[in-house]
Amino acid sequence: MARQRGSGAQFRTERDSMGELQVPAAALWGAQTQRAVQNFPISGQPMPREFIRALGLIKAAAAQVNGGYGLLGKGAAQAIQNAALAVAQGEHDAQFPIDVYQTGSGTSSNMNANEVIASLATAGGRQKIHPNDHVNLGQSSNDVIPTAIRVSAQLATVEQLLPALKHLRRTIERRGKALGKVTKTGRTHLMDAMPLTFAQEFGAWASQLASAQARIDDALKRVRRLPIGGTAIGTGINADPRFGRGMAKALSTLAGTRFESAQDKFEGIASQDDAVELSGQLSTLAVALMKIANDLRWMNSGPLAGLGEIELPALQPGSSIMPGKVNPVIPEATCMVCAQVIGHHAAITVAGQSGNFQLNVMLPLIAYDLLDSIRLLGNVMRLLADDAIAGLKARPERVREALDRNPILVTALNPIIGYEKAAAIAKQAYKQGRPVLEVAVEVSGLPETELRRLLDPAALTRGGIHEGAGGGG
Repeated sequence: MARQRGSGAQFRTERDSMGELQVPAAALWGAQTQRAVQNFPISGQPMPREFIRALGLIKAAAAQVNGGYGLLGKGAAQAIQNAALAVAQGEHDAQFPIDVYQTGSGTSSNMNANEVIASLATAGGRQKIHPNDHVNLGQSSNDVIPTAIRVSAQLATVEQLLPALKHLRRTIERRGKALGKVTKTGRTHLMDAMPLTFAQEFGAWASQLASAQARIDDALKRVRRLPIGGTAIGTGINADPRFGRGMAKALSTLAGTRFESAQDKFEGIASQDDAVELSGQLSTLAVALMKIANDLRWMNSGPLAGLGEIELPALQPGSSIMPGKVNPVIPEATCMVCAQVIGHHAAITVAGQSGNFQLNVMLPLIAYDLLDSIRLLGNVMRLLADDAIAGLKARPERVREALDRNPILVTALNPIIGYEKAAAIAKQAYKQGRPVLEVAVEVSGLPETELRRLLDPAALTRGGIHEGAGGGG
């Protein structure tokens, strides 16, 4: 990487296999990065911090492994490792300017890392470090970038997403337990249905999240399989045969989470099915979160003209014209995040099948959208837990009023008086706006004491057939 001062004080001249070009004098990158900066002025959005971290970890591990095999001198290996770890720790993020929408293999981002790390290692060591011959030793963009996708996704999921998911689930469980004795009207088709407790309703949400967590954990078993060591297409050309296994071990130590060397590195380079699978599980989590958020919005609706069963914490004024209005802003933000994540999965699905033969060519898009989904979900789940669910309050008087007038309670009388007679009672109660108990006392022929027992909403939340129930016509 030859350097000469350019004609202007703010630039220097760099050379690569395609010739010379001007690079900002203060930049740590070289010619290939500069070409990519000039070639892809598309979104202005660089690759995510989590991805740059993964590239730094991969380059540090590679220097450690190659040094251990005697393929790099100890001084060069240590200088590269120190520089790469500084990149991984976020000390040089401004030196990674290349747009997400770049060459589909991510070669530009790999060379960006190689050039920056080579500059840092040269400045911090005793010999000149070459971006290809030293930093990229035993590697290809074609196995580095698919590996970086997996490493960054695994780390972001383990460090950001899963802790937030567990926090939300536990918050829901605690709040449901605290409200567990409050019985409310159930709803199907948005219409009154049999009663349930807040604990049962919240418990279903917590179970959805537990299932989502299990699916994500299972997907990570495949995400952690790394194709590094396959180099250009999977054969491992120009890499030590031990390199893949050594890299998985070194990365596991550096990153603090488990990685494995992929058995079939052709698969890991040619396809991104593992990333698509993980994205699918994130999309499923988004579906669950949108359901929970919309339930909260409905339950909070009103407070007078809606359901008004709960009161979410008031976080900000809800209208620029209507004084006193307060809106469910956190559930709304959650729904928008979920819509974005579902959209990301559609893009990742298209990107996942967009390769030919031995290489996928939408890798940067997969990396960006997958990491954005993980980050968005992790952030919004903590908000949903702390700023909505933890502080919500039930409105027991409103809940009881609706429950007393719920004509569907008459379902409990089916085994005794039959469906047709029960339906008639329900219709009459609804038409006259009276509690179903009052109407049932008048027309069922059953004693009021028995009706009170049979129609007790709290007892009905336990299901089954009540004692004393017989066959009905």
